[in-house]
Amino acid sequence: MTLTVAFVGLGHMGAPMAAHLAGAGHRVLGHDLVPAAREAAAAHGVEPAATAAGAVAEADVVLTMLPAGRHVLGLYDDLLPAARPGALFVDCSTIDVADARTAHERAAAAGMRSLDAPVSGGVVGAEAGTLTFMAGGGEAEFAEARPLLAAMGEKAVHCGGPGAGQAAKICNNMILGVSMIAVSEAFVLGESLGLTHQALYDVAATASGQCWALSVNCPVPGPVPASPANRDYRPGFAAALMAKDLGLAADAAREGGVHAELALRAAELYAAYAERVGDAEDFSGIVKTIREKTDRKKTDRKKTDGDRSGQRA
Repeated sequence: MTLTVAFVGLGHMGAPMAAHLAGAGHRVLGHDLVPAAREAAAAHGVEPAATAAGAVAEADVVLTMLPAGRHVLGLYDDLLPAARPGALFVDCSTIDVADARTAHERAAAAGMRSLDAPVSGGVVGAEAGTLTFMAGGGEAEFAEARPLLAAMGEKAVHCGGPGAGQAAKICNNMILGVSMIAVSEAFVLGESLGLTHQALYDVAATASGQCWALSVNCPVPGPVPASPANRDYRPGFAAALMAKDLGLAADAAREGGVHAELALRAAELYAAYAERVGDAEDFSGIVKTIREKTDRKKTDRKKTDGDRSGQRA
């Protein structure tokens, strides 16, 4: 069935997602605050809309892909009154679970239906149409949205009620952030022990160390040609986004009284890394921070050993 879809947020993720929907035969009305983003989307079959409210006025389904919960809730104030009665709102942003539940409540109060459906797969997955969607909301709403999700990704999982999709997303990215740090530390340790990157990869990729951070987004150049490490760590999934997601996970862990020692430390490391590089580098670039700290530690140790030798002399 062909649907009219309003897609608000045509950034690095939203633009290719909207293009896949248009390619699947749906009418897609796209809006972004950046005129150039609207123009670029138009080249891929998306009808540009001058305003977000104008886009949703004709839509059966409203999809949003925005930076944070405050943007989603602020936009809903404008979109809900403008939408057709009973329209389905699907938010694909990664936001706080509490904000997602508030968005559901506001949609229901306005007579709309809703899903939170954040994604995993990054820009590469959005462009390739291989995203994984984690959905929270009603089963009927998930069933209605599923053909659209299938046009943009490879897998969609109904995780539970309102906010469950966001809960799954931050848990998943907590695993990813911690594992990327572990993989990066392993490569730096391997370097210090004389292992080549390829040798370590060939072992770990077929042994118990195998994981997505290693086999798909390998943090060192060479072993995985498609990884951002081979293009100067251009994202990919930006460091700032990983810092945001780990911050959400850390906040949830603290609020829930969950002992999450590695996740809290990973959130701290990525917050510091993102403060330096923002959206300019992929999150796998954390390996450079680990290598820099390792080099400083070795330099300090040599200096300390030299001072001790001087004292003995």
